[in-house]
Amino acid sequence: MNDRQTRIDLLYKRAAEKILILDGAMGTMIQKHKLDEADYRGTRFADWKQDVKGNNDLLSLTQPQIIKDIHSQYIAAGADLNGTNTFSATTIAQADYGMEELAYEINYASAKLAREACDEWEATHPGDVRFVNGAIGPTNRTASISPDVNNPGYRGVTFDELRIAYKEAANGLLDGGADTLLVETIFDTLNAKAALFAIDEVLEERGEKVPVMISGTITDASGRTLSGQTTEAFYNSVRHARPFSIGLNCALGAEQLRPYVVELSRIAECRVSVYPNAGLPNEFGEYDQTDNEMAALVREWAEKGFINLLGGCCGTTPAHIKAIAHAVKDCKPRLVPKLTPKMRLSGLEPFEAA
Repeated sequence: MNDRQTRIDLLYKRAAEKILILDGAMGTMIQKHKLDEADYRGTRFADWKQDVKGNNDLLSLTQPQIIKDIHSQYIAAGADLNGTNTFSATTIAQADYGMEELAYEINYASAKLAREACDEWEATHPGDVRFVNGAIGPTNRTASISPDVNNPGYRGVTFDELRIAYKEAANGLLDGGADTLLVETIFDTLNAKAALFAIDEVLEERGEKVPVMISGTITDASGRTLSGQTTEAFYNSVRHARPFSIGLNCALGAEQLRPYVVELSRIAECRVSVYPNAGLPNEFGEYDQTDNEMAALVREWAEKGFINLLGGCCGTTPAHIKAIAHAVKDCKPRLVPKLTPKMRLSGLEPFEAA
């Protein structure tokens, strides 16, 4: 199925019928290959001026078969929406490796690999369409917080710098075949607003309508994002974008995320997505929660009608996604509530006009 709008129409139809399954962690799967510096460089970047090991997004260019195979494993596990290998594929994040000029190419190539994996699945499973989720990460800079404790007014990046970087990424993802755009792992809402602004510009310039997904990160037991907002305040800050879905991912496991999932389910006037980590990391930074343990936790959310999309973040594998898909296959997606229209604002806390 090569027409994006036809796939998008099918995505909306499927979302009304079932809980959509997101894929799991890309980084966790890449780590299993134990790649060295030479593997990351490949032939093309053998003489690159600095080390590039750890630049997982680059692997879409230097080790494309590994990335495509990871997509194929998640698709086989049941993932409806498959995120591109582009978490750090902006000029801002790629500057750490001196690879700013590769940002568009990485986004394009990553989306193309995911598209190929989805199309190959459909070729052998006619009618079972899978979707490419164009992932846009938060960058490694924050627009709201100073990186210098001695100069609280300083910012390491401007709104316009973020906007320009996000525009390039979004165009690369769409040109490569993405069906949706996912602004994910949001720790600073101002960064996210720059991404959403950029996506609006891109879609207007292209004359397209593409589902936009938003996923924030509650960093710890405080229940707030890194830039200080509560879950409801965060939602109020981005609801103007009228997203396909809003949700939470990373930092916490399913058990720790539950109260914030419940809160989002109550207030979100769109679909709710959640893709937690496989529990909390152990003393070695590894994730021990098994696929069945995680599936049991998220099934309760599905049974109580809290969610519309489910997947996994750090530490999750195709086994986790398969278990989650099986656990919720008979559960109905959350019904989007119709809230009384009110002025809903936000700072660090939400404000609702009486």
